[in-house]
Amino acid sequence: MSAPAGRFPDLAQRMVSSAVIAALAIAALWAGGLPFLGFAAAAAGVMAWELTRMLDPTCPLFRAGALAGGNAAAVLAAGLASLPWGLPLLALPALAGLVLLRRNRALFAAGAALIALAACGFHHQRGDYGMIWTLWLAAVVIVTDVGGYFAGRLIGGPKFWPRVSPKKTWAGTVAGWAGAAAVGWAFLAATGAGLGLIAVSVLMSMAAQAGDIGESAMKRHMGVKDASALIPGHGGLMDRFDGMLGASVFLLLVEAVSDFPPGSAG
Repeated sequence: MSAPAGRFPDLAQRMVSSAVIAALAIAALWAGGLPFLGFAAAAAGVMAWELTRMLDPTCPLFRAGALAGGNAAAVLAAGLASLPWGLPLLALPALAGLVLLRRNRALFAAGAALIALAACGFHHQRGDYGMIWTLWLAAVVIVTDVGGYFAGRLIGGPKFWPRVSPKKTWAGTVAGWAGAAAVGWAFLAATGAGLGLIAVSVLMSMAAQAGDIGESAMKRHMGVKDASALIPGHGGLMDRFDGMLGASVFLLLVEAVSDFPPGSAG
């Protein structure tokens, strides 16, 4: 019993925190509409706060709060306006950061814009494609993350990119792709989509991993372990949702340039 505990020292804490987050997210997802948009906007605000405090620790609290509130308000306004008309609103907090911050302003602008776009895209997915496709998106990201975590700890082996993310292994990376393919296959019958859904699921898994690696690189650049200490066992909200950011933005691009759902009978 000591070996699993040694490999997963934070597993119990992570599971409890994940259960709480999942319960809140599922409740908002089930409600849809304005409650779900409010959930996405609040998450975008919290992540913008974490981003501000991480990139510019000397930033006064009222400025960090203003940038966080601005990001949440931009997502809320853009969601009410609907895509693509609300897209310009999502850039406003990023532009404000170029003025209000003293350090890493360009990095903040890019990160804040990505967070706002992903949050708005998640709301768009729920409103335009329904709950089943939003569950698919979430399932791909969760399975990618969980599969990578367990495979990386149990199998180990060569590191994927040790200079950027020392804990990530090739075993965990490939396990994430395999898990995403399984999710895509599982959703075929429920959605009437074609086999292309499996390929899209794997590509979205890669986008989620890119989001994770991107945040790891930023934290390594700033010399911090976590975006914040908000969630026990996970760090900050951005540490928990970094993969979701990459996947959501990727799916927006897929929907913009191709037919979605792929090969759907409906």
